[in-house]
Amino acid sequence: MLELKNITKTFGTVVANDNVSITVHRGTIHAIVGENGAGKSTVMRIAYGFYKADSGEIWLDGSRVDIRSPHDAIANGIGMVHQHFMLVDTMTVAENIILGAETGTATNLDLERANTEIKKLSDELRLNVNPKALIEDLSVGQQQRVELLKALYRDAEILILDEPTAVLSPQEVEEFFGILRRMKGQGKTVIIITHKLDEVLAISDEVTVMRDGKVVGNVKTAETDARGLARMIVGRDVLLRVEKDDATPANIVVSVKDLKVLGKHGLAVDGVSFDVRAGEIVGIAGIEGNGQTELIEALAGLCKPYGGRIEFEGRDVTNLSARRLKELGIAHIPEDRHRRGLLLNSDLSENSVLGVHYRPPVAASGFMSSNAIDKRVGEILENFDVRPRNPSLSAKSLSGGNQQKLIIGREFELDPKLLLVSQPTRGVDIGAIEFIHRKLIELRDKGRAVLLVSAELEEVTALADRLLVFREGKIAGEADPKTTSVEEIGLMMTGGGRQNDA
Repeated sequence: MLELKNITKTFGTVVANDNVSITVHRGTIHAIVGENGAGKSTVMRIAYGFYKADSGEIWLDGSRVDIRSPHDAIANGIGMVHQHFMLVDTMTVAENIILGAETGTATNLDLERANTEIKKLSDELRLNVNPKALIEDLSVGQQQRVELLKALYRDAEILILDEPTAVLSPQEVEEFFGILRRMKGQGKTVIIITHKLDEVLAISDEVTVMRDGKVVGNVKTAETDARGLARMIVGRDVLLRVEKDDATPANIVVSVKDLKVLGKHGLAVDGVSFDVRAGEIVGIAGIEGNGQTELIEALAGLCKPYGGRIEFEGRDVTNLSARRLKELGIAHIPEDRHRRGLLLNSDLSENSVLGVHYRPPVAASGFMSSNAIDKRVGEILENFDVRPRNPSLSAKSLSGGNQQKLIIGREFELDPKLLLVSQPTRGVDIGAIEFIHRKLIELRDKGRAVLLVSAELEEVTALADRLLVFREGKIAGEADPKTTSVEEIGLMMTGGGRQNDA
């Protein structure tokens, strides 16, 4: 169906794709895996016309094609859902989805017809997306679902999905996989770029493994396993489970009491109470858009609570600023690295000192120290394996996973008393996931408090010592990750399980 032959692509001195050849057969689900910066997204963006290869060929149905733009790709039946959203915030869901594929005439768009068709697609996927909603009013998870709908709306014969399940619950993933299997049964071809090896094994027919811009393996899924794939991806054996001793919680670091936080559509957090102690990881599970974002942002000082009280080390900090909270020892890894975590047009050096740029050792007597900045960014790039290790590069030039590692390294360098962390491994490769998990456990074992929000149930249950399940802005229940199954937690997230005060 699709052949990429000897594709090479460079960005300055960085070789993103080095003579890459990939063959995808018609009516199959083909997975592409590899570390961050391995070149997976780049080569698929070339297939979609987002980038132009320096050399190499694209063949479709046995004929060479010249794809110079996404318009060319769509015309050839190729659709793509990008890891980072391609949406216009001020437009509605329907307007974004039909953009470039409008129904009706230029002066009379048939939006009602589009709304009906999009609603039908949304219902089939059970994504609960309102076609008339504004993009800027949607959560990160809902925006991801709009991207899925946008590609499916165009009836693509080949659908390229870049980390498509990052914001779905286990039940939603199964439903989504059901849609992909039905598409496969209809003769359509699906390419999935993902870091989730369990999903690769569950849904794909073939797997292409990339490392350092090259293809290092292509195997039939039925003939491999997670350990074998991980070894090919990283080039060494990888620990696929989280190893940790039992927690030894000490004093209460943060206490949340009857907290209420307003969202865009009323109360996003509705009377939540819980504590996090030194030496423990408290996990929050829930489908995105159920108040987790607003909770973390209130605790980080990015928004003011509507009611209730936040105490940090016994002190009322409910109305303190984000800067003051950081000075007290609260670090924050946000879920949206672009909006909250980075200055995309600034270089890595500047991004490495965000939040500490005005205080020693980075600054003294009103002046910033270039030596201190160089030291800090060098340690972050080295210790957290941010690639490429060039401090003068802009943050936007990094892959999504390397952007995430830069943020995590910056916040860990603060040696915080409390770490607020949302979606720490979204879009991060398996080797880096192992590293980040180990760092979170080490922070806990140093006697620090960690509040972890993750859409990955396997991740949050593996890391958390206690688990709170969020639904509709409230705590639907508290679970012991050791004894509660992922399926039971998923039911609690969707309203099918127990509900109790926590």
